[in-house]
Amino acid sequence: MKKIDSYFDSHKGIGILILRIFIGVRLFYGVIDNVIRRSQLMEFSEFLAAFGFPFPIISAVVSVYSQLICALMIVSGYQIRIASSLMVINFLVALTFVHIANGDSIEQMTPALAMLFGSLTLLFTGNGGWTMKAS
Repeated sequence: MKKIDSYFDSHKGIGILILRIFIGVRLFYGVIDNVIRRSQLMEFSEFLAAFGFPFPIISAVVSVYSQLICALMIVSGYQIRIASSLMVINFLVALTFVHIANGDSIEQMTPALAMLFGSLTLLFTGNGGWTMKAS
């Protein structure tokens, strides 16, 4: 058992990399349709308006492009604490002003909770030492 513990202790960065890939890919997947299709972005804007967000078009653009840019930052490991802190704020707002306000169940909130807690973990751990570096 000590060999197994020692192995995983010496490879913690791989675990963080796996989490980064999951969080980043999920963020990217969740917003790419809003980036590619203006109609999707407008639909998201209408969704935000229905929940009383101020300046819904601006709010939609800020949320979508923040998630897109942060997804790329998280996967690459670049400025991960900045990206993670922005995603913590983004998903706290989503959970508070959409999911909780809507009375969603824990099951319905799970995708947003996964992004929140994954981002919190990355905020505390950093990039784990595995980053894309320019040569």
